[in-house]
Amino acid sequence: MRKSFLGMAAATLVALAAPLPVLANPVAEMNNTLDTLFGDHTRYHTFFDNLKKAVAAGDKSAVAAVIEYPFQVRIGGKSLKIRDAAHFIADYDQVITAKVKHALQGQTYETLFANWQGVMVGEGEIWFSGVGDADVIKVTAIND
Repeated sequence: MRKSFLGMAAATLVALAAPLPVLANPVAEMNNTLDTLFGDHTRYHTFFDNLKKAVAAGDKSAVAAVIEYPFQVRIGGKSLKIRDAAHFIADYDQVITAKVKHALQGQTYETLFANWQGVMVGEGEIWFSGVGDADVIKVTAIND
């Protein structure tokens, strides 16, 4: 009995002396992912925060200003090409639906999905990425 107690005590001491795993830092992981993919996470973090605030405030002009035109969207089951900011603002409530708003408001920076195509919000409700020669970040797709 004494040997089994000593064995258990020794095993406990070894377990306690083992280094504890480092807790993951999800924000740092997302920063690293965006730095690797796009060279600068700060711009993407700022873009995400500003988009989230603009949609929450219902600021149609601010949201329209960050869209890459033209882009395809489905409204009422029909595929429609949104050509410019004025067209986007006119159809805002059909494009930025409750589902899209909910996905954006429920999304946190550290849980975004990113790959070579861009950054995804929710289950693909919104995609944004750097576009053009100036690599300006824009919303490239909105899916309801």
